[in-house]
Amino acid sequence: MANRIPRVPVREQDPKVRATNFEEVCYGYNKEEALLEASRCLNCKNPRCMTACPVGLQIPRFIAELAQGNIAGAAAVIAEDSSLPAVCGRVCPQETQCEGSCVLGVKGEPVAIGKLERFVADATLGKAAAEVAPANGIKVAVVGSGPAGLACASDLAKWGYDVTIFEALHKAGGVLEYGIPEFRLPKDKVLKHEIEEVRKLSVKIETDVIVGRTVTIDSLMDQEGFKAVFIGSGAGLPKFMNIPGENFNGVFSANEFLTRNNLMKAWREDYLTPIHAGKKVCVVGGGNVAMDAARTALRLGAEVHIVYRRTEAELPARKEEVHHAIEEGIIFDMLTNPVEVIGDERGWVKALKCVKMELGEPDESGRRSPVPVEGSEFEIPTETVIMALGTSPNPLISKTTKGLEVNRRGCLVATEEGATTRPGVFAGGDAVTGAATVILAMGAGRTAAKAIDAYLKQN
Repeated sequence: MANRIPRVPVREQDPKVRATNFEEVCYGYNKEEALLEASRCLNCKNPRCMTACPVGLQIPRFIAELAQGNIAGAAAVIAEDSSLPAVCGRVCPQETQCEGSCVLGVKGEPVAIGKLERFVADATLGKAAAEVAPANGIKVAVVGSGPAGLACASDLAKWGYDVTIFEALHKAGGVLEYGIPEFRLPKDKVLKHEIEEVRKLSVKIETDVIVGRTVTIDSLMDQEGFKAVFIGSGAGLPKFMNIPGENFNGVFSANEFLTRNNLMKAWREDYLTPIHAGKKVCVVGGGNVAMDAARTALRLGAEVHIVYRRTEAELPARKEEVHHAIEEGIIFDMLTNPVEVIGDERGWVKALKCVKMELGEPDESGRRSPVPVEGSEFEIPTETVIMALGTSPNPLISKTTKGLEVNRRGCLVATEEGATTRPGVFAGGDAVTGAATVILAMGAGRTAAKAIDAYLKQN
């Protein structure tokens, strides 16, 4: 019977309205909708959805509790494995992970696992306390308060360790705070509360501490008594195309543009943070960060073009984000590649010179490589160019820590368990893999926490 119930649709802001504000796009389920959607779950004996979840969330168990109306019980199940359920329910790529493996999705629509997780988390914000073991007095440092760091710190604190997170910026949250726009992840309504839950586990969070400058990993271990360190510092170093004109005023990395808006609240009139969008914006790239930058610029009043060198079928962004961007009126210039940023006599951007592309043979990733079409150059008039081409780890930590190896991409070398080349120092998330997803970073943080626990018990 369960699989005959159609997937319960989720309510959203009207595209024309939301394109002018920074309020959350998706309203989520109410209780009636959540219980009905939960009733669709088949409670499989071999749940493929769990296997596909990087943090190993016990999905059938929490949905079964929810289907019985036990929201607190569902939250308790989730809390065993995730410290950020309200975040994950909003930003995880469920369609390629848990929901992508749901049996119901073979012939129909999968269970809306992400929306159910979000409902449970929102309904119990500040109420779902996890069990914590007695304190053992062993100090562990965590570098970075993004998803990897928060997940690692949470697990270690539950097991009794004395955990301190060191965060370079003035607010905790890492990419959750500075990278994801308000309309996808409300900071005061959601993120602040989930970080507070981590603090309730007795995790200390010290902000404005730049590891490699304010303190070093060497000093933390040699002088301050930390027996192990987890590096979850992310990948905050932006990439550019190295084409002529990238030094003109009006060229941003997506990192800077989103940080100004999210962490520094440039979109709010009561904040003085400067931001330049202008009437026309070109965003170069096709991932989730490109969608976030484009949709942010749109809400600042610009006509926005996404410039991408492949076709829509190859866009790496989540389908939901692409769908929302199209609904909101963002223009997609596909099979288009920038070759030069053109500026005016005052040094400001006035156009983006591009060339048309066609798809050739597949590259290493299996995607067909774009090839320039000879003689197809043209210009897109624009005031702002935002480069959303990916990021790499900042080299500061690796250069100021003895015994840490990095690979040719600048990422820390670590085992699958998170052990780096220096004993007692572990790493995970984007600092190891390069830019990836929130949930993969959380999974890496949890894996490293187990390895740290094993290491400390042996030493």
